[in-house]
Order: sequence, then C-alpha cells, then structure tokens
Amino acid sequence: MKIDIGIKDNKHTLLSYFRGRAQEAVAEADREYSNSEFKKKAAYVNKALSESRDNLLSIVENKAKSEHWMTVDLLECALMIYYTNDVVMLETRNSIWEYDYMAFSRRIGELWEPFCKLCFKYSLAEISFFLPPLFSEVKQHLSDEIKTYIDHLTITKNKKIQLLKYYDKVWALVTSGEIKLECDLHFIKNGTKYIIDFKSGFGSNEKGNTNRLLLVGTIYNNIDDENYKCMLFVRSAENNHYLTTLSSSGVWATYTGESTYRQIEECSGYDLHKWITTNIDWMNDFSILMRKTVLDQDLEKYLIW
Repeated sequence: MKIDIGIKDNKHTLLSYFRGRAQEAVAEADREYSNSEFKKKAAYVNKALSESRDNLLSIVENKAKSEHWMTVDLLECALMIYYTNDVVMLETRNSIWEYDYMAFSRRIGELWEPFCKLCFKYSLAEISFFLPPLFSEVKQHLSDEIKTYIDHLTITKNKKIQLLKYYDKVWALVTSGEIKLECDLHFIKNGTKYIIDFKSGFGSNEKGNTNRLLLVGTIYNNIDDENYKCMLFVRSAENNHYLTTLSSSGVWATYTGESTYRQIEECSGYDLHKWITTNIDWMNDFSILMRKTVLDQDLEKYLIW
C-alpha cells in the first residue's frame, strides 16, 4: 500500500489493508486457541489490529513530518485510518464472537473516544496538554488553606482543635481513600484548563459514574488558584435523569449529539461532524455478516456518530 497524503481519501484501500491484517491475525489465533476459546481469539485479534493501526499511523506521521504536510491533512489521514480500522475490528470480532447489544454498545464507546481525541492530538488550534493534579495534592492544598484560616480566627486553642476535627470528619465522609481526578482529556487553551470526559451514552446503571463525576467536578471548581472548566462530551443525543443531574449541577458543562461536535470544533478548530457526515458509512462499509448482525440485533442507533 502506498503511503502518501492521499490516504485520507482512500477508504477502500485501507479497508482492504486492515482486512488482510485481520485474516493474518485470525489465522494466528486459530493456531493458538481452540474453537471454544473464542474470547481469547477475539482479544488476540483486537490487539493485533490495534498494533497494525498504530504502526501505520506512525509511518504516516513520519511521512507527514518529512514532507511538511499541513496539520489538517495529517489529522484527516488519522481519522480515516482509525475509522477503517474500527470497521474491520468490529466485523472481525463479530465473526469470532457475535455481538449482543450490551457488548456492542460498550465497544462503540471504547472506539468513539479515541477517534474524537484525534482532533486534539493533531489540533488546528493552539492548545497544550497538562497532567491532572493528584487528589492527595489537592486535598493537602485545601487542608493547608483551612488550617491557616482557622489558625487566624480569634477563638481559643481548644475551639481551633475542635474545628479541625470537624474538618477532618468531613473529609472522611467524602472519601475513605484516593479519588481519581484524571479524566479522558486535559488541555490548556487561552489560559483555561479544560477537563474533558467522553461518554458514548448514559444508561440506567450510571449512578456510580454520575456521583464520581459530580465529586470530581466539584473538586476542580474549588481549586481557587487555577482556572478549570469541566466539560462532558456525549455521543448520543438521548438524555436521562443521570445526565440531567450532571447538566444542572453547575460543575459540568454537558453536550450531546451534534452539540458535542460543535464544542470539539470550538476547542480543536476542526469540524469533526462534517468529516463524519462525509466519510462514515458503517452499513455500506461493513461486511455482509456484520450488517446482518447489526440489523438482527437492532444495533444501528449505536452507529450514529
């Protein structure tokens, strides 16, 4: 396969390439595992296809650097590589171990997030990435603040000690351990630190995740010496009470469906929704067997990107 800037428009060549890689991986998996070990086969093939995708993208990146491609051209090559690889990963896994709606919806979420993040990896806007703070650091910072405040109160020493005890009790109620402040994406643009969490959709079992996001967002919003903005990007346009809770919390700016893509464009400078509308055609790009599974299992709603 020829590697050049035209790969961004060469969907069928990429599909053929990844299907060839998939056939090789399946043959290797067949030699390694028995027919009853279909889960191990599927994991083996997924890993092999991910490695093939990353290897191809690395070659494209080197080519882009040596030939001084524009960033938008590299981004569109990456988007096409990821999409075609996703098509082949889905149909190959399905040929080994047929999808049901739960496994398929989960897998779509796993694929959608890194696809969207390509717009930030190859951003057309001026952004820079940063490491999220550790919870222990934030807790220590807040503790030092309150202790300094209490220390300067005109009350007795015993009352100060008692106030600090109550403060420690509040922390104990919040958490019995560490809280993960790391989300899916962290970048700085125009002096604002953006905290992005991607979500394919909100189901009926999101209570734990909703509570965690509320806590994480509240913590970020209470770090006074930093300018943080927490944003939730949701693939599905459907809503439920968990998403409504997050939207009305005041700590997360939430976006769904097309509004998510408008925010991605606002942050990264690239119109991902236009690219998707122009290039993504799951049902026509899928193999016959994969199309049948999607129709039989009523999975088309998960393919609305």
